[in-house]
Amino acid sequence: MHDRWAVVTGGALNIGQATGRRLLDDGFGVIVVDQVLPDDPDLRAYAIQADLSDRAQAAAAFADIAASYPVSVLINNVGIVRPARFDDISIDDFDTVLHLNTRTALIAAKALVPGMRRLGAGRIVMNTSRVTLGKEARSIYSASKGALQSMARTWALELARDQITVNCVAPGPIATSAFWQNNPPEADHTRKIMASIPVQRMGTPEDVANAVSFFCDKRSGFVTGQTIFVCGGVTVG
Repeated sequence: MHDRWAVVTGGALNIGQATGRRLLDDGFGVIVVDQVLPDDPDLRAYAIQADLSDRAQAAAAFADIAASYPVSVLINNVGIVRPARFDDISIDDFDTVLHLNTRTALIAAKALVPGMRRLGAGRIVMNTSRVTLGKEARSIYSASKGALQSMARTWALELARDQITVNCVAPGPIATSAFWQNNPPEADHTRKIMASIPVQRMGTPEDVANAVSFFCDKRSGFVTGQTIFVCGGVTVG
């Protein structure tokens, strides 16, 4: 049994899976909460299947975790995009995206922060996005991720006295199944995105997991309320 535990929401695939693998390498026991079970046997061992867009299911899942594990790290990673330009935005999509991407983070933190306080320290990391700086057809997604970044800054102030840090990792163009679904490789706009990356390559889920690992390290306790862009330099210019 591990003596340090981390929860990764949306941890079955892509960035969530890479983050879970990295935290395992860092010595954490990792609990994945996702709508599907991970195909990685090491992550499947402590996986909880739940539809986190459903408030009751989410609350029940995190309550069970809080009662069973001494969790000191929470990675709020789960998210969906639902791209649409302004004229085509669906209010139903807005509700779905905000409930999953943003409300889940609050439900999880409300359940797990009391345990972090008992442990004397904790780490919360929000997986946000470079789209908070602006991107066409991302009104809903950027709203959900911008809200996470704003909450993180407030929580960082309120939880600092408990030695709980709250930070954000904001990925840029990362080669995930969601990226390719929303940006088909043959599309002109996808080629432009790839050509605009200063480091001349797409990011990987492991690139994001590396930044998450830094924030979760016990030696990173003097860093809180920050957002680091893992974007290959696209946010610089």
